Amino acid sequence: MSTLNVRGLTTGYDKVNVLHDVSIDVPEGKITCILGANGAGKSTLIRAILGLTPPRAGQVMWDGQDLAGRRTHDIIARGISCIPEGRKVFPRMSVAENLALGAFLEKDAPRVRERLEQVYEIFPRLRERAKQLAGTMSGGEQAMVSIGRGLMAQPRLLVIDEPSLGLSPLYVKENFKVIERINQLGITVLLVEQNARQTLAISHYGYVLSQGRVVAHDTCEALSRNDEVRAAYFG
Repeated sequence: MSTLNVRGLTTGYDKVNVLHDVSIDVPEGKITCILGANGAGKSTLIRAILGLTPPRAGQVMWDGQDLAGRRTHDIIARGISCIPEGRKVFPRMSVAENLALGAFLEKDAPRVRERLEQVYEIFPRLRERAKQLAGTMSGGEQAMVSIGRGLMAQPRLLVIDEPSLGLSPLYVKENFKVIERINQLGITVLLVEQNARQTLAISHYGYVLSQGRVVAHDTCEALSRNDEVRAAYFG
């Protein structure tokens, strides 16, 4: 059974619908990607999954239970964590303090320290910079902090929004390698991106959003050969 199932989702803001009858499945243990240009509805889909933009029709199901009406902190407590677009670190807090905030639901201090060690194993640079203010770090290093903070919640599903945004090609490549490694640790990933080439290279299954609708979905190998997808994303 899939971990996350979105069925016939329609939602938006004020009187305008942004998503129209969107259905996706995110299988456990896999990387599923959502591709789409700016304005396609990708961020609105993430907000709906996190309970920030309630469905007007359809359902968001997690482990067979409808998330409608649940508060965001309750959804996070059920094992869904999100890495927001643009990193969104707390600039006047240290790296270690930023990471600790990701484990705010965990009250057991030894478990928090254990999770911190796991993050430092993935990102040794963050251990070296633990006391540095996050706002003084490079964009790539802030991306590490943001991903590490998401991992501190020990999620079963990690939703990652535009991890390549504003990063140099070197850091983009590093980030996608880290996402692959996170998935290999057993964490399900929903990767929301515009960078089709890198995204399709590491994902298992993908959906293409356009103007709030799913216009294509298939294995990532098949999508990379799809003429319409190639024309839209590869030129």
